[in-house]
Parts: sequence; structure tokens; C-alpha cells
Amino acid sequence: MKLTLDGISDKSSWEEKGYRLPAYDISEMREKTKENPFWIHFGAGNLFRAFHARVVQNMLNVGTIDRGLVVAEGFDYEIIKKMYTPHDNLGIVATLKSDGSIDKDVVASVAEALPLDSDNDESFGRLKEIFARDSLQMATFTITEKGYSLVNGRGEVMADVAADFQLGPASPRSYMGKVASLLYNRFVSGAKPIAMVSTDNCSHNGDKLYAAIDEFARAWSKNGVADDGFVNYINSDKVSFTWSMIDKITPRPDANVEKMLLEDGVEGLEPEITSKNTYVAPFVNAEETEYLVIEDRFPNGREKLEAGGLMFADRETVDKVEKMKVCTCLNPLHTALAIFGCLLGYNKISEEMKDDDLLKMIEIIGYKEGLPVVVNPGILEPREFIRTVLEVRLPNPFMPDTPQRIATDTSQKLAIRFGETIKAYMASDKLSASDLKLIPLVFAGWLRYLMAVDDKGNAFEPSPDPMLEELSPYLKNVKWKDPDAEKKVLPILAKNQIFGVNLAEAGLLHSVVTYFRELIAGEGAVRATLHKYVEK
Repeated sequence: MKLTLDGISDKSSWEEKGYRLPAYDISEMREKTKENPFWIHFGAGNLFRAFHARVVQNMLNVGTIDRGLVVAEGFDYEIIKKMYTPHDNLGIVATLKSDGSIDKDVVASVAEALPLDSDNDESFGRLKEIFARDSLQMATFTITEKGYSLVNGRGEVMADVAADFQLGPASPRSYMGKVASLLYNRFVSGAKPIAMVSTDNCSHNGDKLYAAIDEFARAWSKNGVADDGFVNYINSDKVSFTWSMIDKITPRPDANVEKMLLEDGVEGLEPEITSKNTYVAPFVNAEETEYLVIEDRFPNGREKLEAGGLMFADRETVDKVEKMKVCTCLNPLHTALAIFGCLLGYNKISEEMKDDDLLKMIEIIGYKEGLPVVVNPGILEPREFIRTVLEVRLPNPFMPDTPQRIATDTSQKLAIRFGETIKAYMASDKLSASDLKLIPLVFAGWLRYLMAVDDKGNAFEPSPDPMLEELSPYLKNVKWKDPDAEKKVLPILAKNQIFGVNLAEAGLLHSVVTYFRELIAGEGAVRATLHKYVEK
């Protein structure tokens, strides 16, 4: 059972093992897509393969559409070379369901997979050709929030971006420069309409994409290396930069899933680690729950993608959904589990959900402390969203997600994941931030986490965080029952940008310090403190 077009032609072998094969003529689909592409996606990683490509696959299967996707990879060309090309652009999506069952789909909806490489005349020429087509309706992105940035960590314009600003759209080096170049080609081909749709997991993602493209357009105009009309085109109703909210967990390919597929008889499943340390495999494992809500602004029209499970709404609704997820109903719960999971020695989120204290903690944070200030977006109901998180998503034993992964960049997450709730309490005439009990415990737990010592007194390696080097020294010399503990952590607690609010003004500073003292009482203090306050 080889994952190739020839390999899946022996349908019975696959179907006997429970695989769902494409129910459409793949060659015909690819021909139609090549002639009239309607959707191109940038970012050929796991989220795209498990979500966007599978949505299109499902629609192709029932005949709602007759064309597939084009995918372009601009960060790591080896993904195309080592994973897409050898498997004829096919992939296996293993959907790991909370009831213990697994759906296995062979996805063939990717009609073309191309490196976003301006040095590759054939590939970049084809991408320009696609962007010139009247049929192209949308370009979507999963390139991470960093992918839209034109500056480095010091706020300096990156060298390849600066060069692209000067040289124009002919042979760009930077990721956003290449995207801007393709869009410029659509402009010079008749200023054709298109929707530019970021589906990255960050707030107001469309604005980040717009800001990057607009900066390129203005730089090229200023430097006289592109038509001045490109700026007007970017800022006209012919081009939209829509907001979206995406939610789907797609961890790295799991060894247990690989073993299961190998036992089925699937060949050539060995994962590849590229020279850029991208971990890729011919299969993707993902949870069953997924949401993608997109602002409904498509200047060149769109297919009826609702049939594939996507949701469309106005910008205000997308914003409400984003805030509901990030500030209340999912992300804060994830972060709380990550911090205390690391301290209590857990290596899987699903195992944490069997811990009564941890479960009560996130129930209180979600239902009791978060829900009173969340705005119901209408398209998704907040209480039901939390219920799905608590009862379906996080307990899923097949999801190999770890607290260590989720603890990455915590210093960058606290402000949005908890600070917004605190602000809402402060602004309310019926609620008081000082009534919050578990959110300040999470802050104190994070300080305890920065000590890099678990509840049994064993050292651990904190997850990557851009502020780790700055913050860790404050906690380095904290001892059990340290009388100077407050003095040592106050400089961190005074950094309002981390927490999103002034903790003293919010009436929470004393609570955080008190909790921290309890958490450093000795070995076992994390468990004792957590139990004490979730039971109150």
C-alpha cells in the first residue's frame, strides 16, 4: 500500500483497512484546477493538510465543487520536495476522535504543490500565471504570525526585505516580498479582484497581512520600481484582507499513529526532518473539532464553502469569536493546564484532564471567571464552546499534545489570554477584579514555573520564551519559604505589558504574591495550593 496515485488505484486494499479514498476523478480535478484555479494557499504544513485540504476534499467527494487547491510553500521548500512530490501530492489525515475511533482519509485535493522560490523560474512563473487568472478568488495563509513581520527582534527592517524594497517585484527574496510580487502580477494583468485571507491563529490576522503588503506597495512606489497604481489597487475594494478565526489542534506526526498506519500495510511513512528542522510525514494526526470563521468579503466571489464546514460572517462577528476563544473559552484554559502540568510532571494534556484539581481549575476559569464577561458572537455559543473543550477536545486520549509545547512563549500570551478578562472586570459596574481567584493563581503558578523546578523538587527545562533570559534570574535564587520572595518577584509583577494590566490597580497584586508564597512552601506545595483553592 503505497501512498501514490498508482498505489491508491488498488482501492480494495485501502478500503479493507478502513481508509476513505477520494470519490472523484483526481486527474479530471487536477486538469480543471490547472485551467481555472480558484484557491491558492501559502503554507504547506500540517494545519493546511488536516483542515483546508480536507475541507476541499469533502466538497469534491460530494460534488459541491469540481476543482481542488494549489499550495505554495515559502519557508521550507523541502516540504514540497520530500513530502508532496514523492507522494503525488497525496496525504493521509488521521482524525483522532474522543470516542476512541479514528477516521483515516486519503486526501487528494491538492492539485499542485509549488515552492515559493523566486530563483525557480518554472515554479515562480507558474505562480505568477495562477495569480493572473480571472478564476482565482482567494489566497489563504498559514505561515504563523511571524511570517507577516518585516522587522527583526530589534525592530530593524530585515535585510532581504530592505533589498526587496529597493529592487522591486521582479525577483524578491523575502516571503512577503514574494507574495506582494504575485499580487503585483495580478494588478498588472488587469487589476483583477481577489480576497487575501490569513487563517493564521492570531488576532486581526488580515490586518497583519495587509500591513506587510501595503508597506511593500508604498516602498516600491516611492523607489520608482513599480507602478504607483499598485498602492491604490491594494487599498481598493478589488482586494480584501479579511479577518478570520481558526481553531484546530494539529500536533506533530505521532509515533503511535505511524505505527497504526504501518500495521495497516502503508509503506514509506518515515517522517522527515528538513534542514530547517521541519518535522513532516506523509500523514497528519489531528483532533476532530475544528472552526474556521471568515469575514465574508470576497471581491471575486467564492464557492459555497459552508458546505465544507467553514463559517462566514461580518468582521464584528469574527472579532467576537476570536476574543471568545483567545480570552475566555480555550486559550486561557490551555495556558493554565500548561503551567501546572509542567509543575506537576505531566507530559500529555489528556492525562491532565483526569486530574480532579486541574479539571476544577479550568472549569472555574472558564465557566465562573470567564463567561460573565464574554461577548456572545451569535455564530458560536460560548458555554457550548467551553463544554466541547472540556468534554471532547482536551480529554481526547489520542491527541499527543503536551503542556510543554503549549507553555512556549507564555510571557507573550498572558496579556491577551487573561488580561482582557481582568480589564472587563475592572470596567464593569457589577463585577470586581479582586473577586477573581484562579486567574491570579495562574500568574503565581507561572512565577513558580520560572523557577524551573517541579513540585517534587526536580529541575526541568522551561519551554522556549523570548523573555526567559530576562526573567529567569529573578527566580534563580528563590528558596523554599524564602522570606524575600515578594521582593524578588515584584519586578516581574510590575511589568504591565506581560499581564496586560497593572496588577496593583486591578487589586490582584496581593493575591498573586500570597499564592506564590504558598507555592514555594516546599515540595508538594503546588499540589496543596492548587487543591486548596479549587475546593474553596
